[in-house]
This record gives sequence, structure tokens and C-alpha cells, in this order.
Amino acid sequence: MSRLNGAKLDQHEDEVKESPPSLLWNLVFNLVLPTLILTKLSGDQFLGIKPAILVALAFPFVYGLREFINLRKVNFFSALGIASVSLTGGISLMELDPVYIAIKEAAIPGLLGIATLLSLKTSQPLIHTFLLNESLMNTTGISKALKDNNAQAAFDKLLVNASWALSGSFFLSSALNYTLAVVLITADPGTELFNQQLGRMTALSFPVIALPGTLFLMANLIYVFRGITRLTGMPFEDILNAETEKK
Repeated sequence: MSRLNGAKLDQHEDEVKESPPSLLWNLVFNLVLPTLILTKLSGDQFLGIKPAILVALAFPFVYGLREFINLRKVNFFSALGIASVSLTGGISLMELDPVYIAIKEAAIPGLLGIATLLSLKTSQPLIHTFLLNESLMNTTGISKALKDNNAQAAFDKLLVNASWALSGSFFLSSALNYTLAVVLITADPGTELFNQQLGRMTALSFPVIALPGTLFLMANLIYVFRGITRLTGMPFEDILNAETEKK
């Protein structure tokens, strides 16, 4: 009995380690805390200008690093977040022209959009990472059904269309990122006003950029699901990975 309980405990610990981070904690560490610190604690009577930048950006950086450690593998989105935070901190602390913030904000999703299209020429298109992956879908069952229905060519075309839609969402995000940064960040780096504007940009990035991008991604996912159902004859429940259904 003790061995059984121990096995269950180990399994529970593994599930905890592998479980995805909640949206609430993502918002707290990547949005709420950095925004509050930059907008409210940048004055000399509190943290000061540069210390406030370091403390504010430390939260998303440490949170992303924690994902690396807990998942015990490279998480693409965490790595991207760490890179973005590092660039923002470097530009701010070096007091470079604010236009570099706007360029950085536009460059990351823009490069992802380009990479998504270029990956269509490879054996592993990025659409597999974002939408069609084993953690989300029953890829083995889908592959078998496609082969049985002689629908692989039609499925490949479906993925091409989904890839163009996905890259379009990245390009939209790039344009929105650039516009938001140019409109909001007008003060010189190294000033309290610059920190406050950086905090406002961080706060608005979710409703202005992340929310439309998420809706676009969900619409693309629905398109892929419907296409798979049409080509394979599999019901929605069978398309999903069994572990995904349990969650």
C-alpha cells in the first residue's frame, strides 16, 4: 500500500510540474506587478527610475526562468518572453532613443510571422508548434485517419492556409505593438515620465494586442479543427489529446 501511495504521490508531483501556468499568475507577474512598479514607484521617494525598471522587469524574467526550471525543457514562449524583457530592460537602462522600444516591440511578432511562412518549406512547419502539437491533439489518430481517407494532400493545404492566417495575426500584432509604443512612449529614457509611459504600454498591451491576437488564434484553431473533422471523419472528442480532455 505504501508503494502505491508513493507512486501516486510521484505521479501527482509530475502532473503539478507539467501543468501549464494559470492565466491569473501570468497576468500578475507579466502585467500587473510591472505596471504598478513602473507607474507608481519610479519616483525618487520610492525606488527611483533605474531601480524601478530593474525590479519591474525582474518579475516577468524570473517567472519565465521558473518555467524553464519547472518544465525541465525549453519553453518557446517563455524563452521569447525572457528575450523581450531583456531587450526592453537593456534599451531602457542604456537610455537609448524610445524608437528602439517601438522597433523591438514590432520586431518580435514580425519575425515570428516571417518564420511561420518560411517554415512551410521545411519538414516541421511552425503551425505544428502553435496549433497542431501532441499536447493538444491526438496526432497519431489524426495521421492514421488521414491515411485511411487518402486526405493527406488536402490536410497539407489546410495547414498552409492556417499558417498564412497565423502569420497574419503576428503581422497584425507587430503593427499594433509599434503603434502603441510610438503613441505612448514620448518621454526621454532616464526620466520618471518614461517609466510611467512604459508601465502604461505594458498595461495596454493585453487589451490592445494580446486579446485580439488570442481571438485570432482561437478562430484559426477552430478552422483547423473543422478541417480535420471534415477530412478524417473524427468527432471533436477524438481529435483532442486524451490528457487534454481530462484537464
